[in-house]
Amino acid sequence: MELLEDKMRVWTDSAKFVKPNPGVYVLYNRAKDPIYIGQSNNLEETFTKYVDTEFEGNECKQKTSSYQRVYAENPNEIQRQVIEDFKNQTGKIPICNSEIKVETF
Repeated sequence: MELLEDKMRVWTDSAKFVKPNPGVYVLYNRAKDPIYIGQSNNLEETFTKYVDTEFEGNECKQKTSSYQRVYAENPNEIQRQVIEDFKNQTGKIPICNSEIKVETF
């Protein structure tokens, strides 16, 4: 289930080559299931940190095998909308987002 208008990319092959722009990203496991929907004001910085630290011991995100990303000026709003759309389609939120409270309108 692809959630963004972006091709799916292999995680470690291209994660360090994103631009330092704000955006939204989705991390997928090997089964291509979305496991995390995130946002960043600097995708390059966030992805470099993830790659260099192997997700800082976060066992959930360590299952990442591919990702999608879109650059956006309002990443918080888009992240909230993508999570809400996913929740409406599946009845749940991605497993690694479980600690994030999603506002509903």
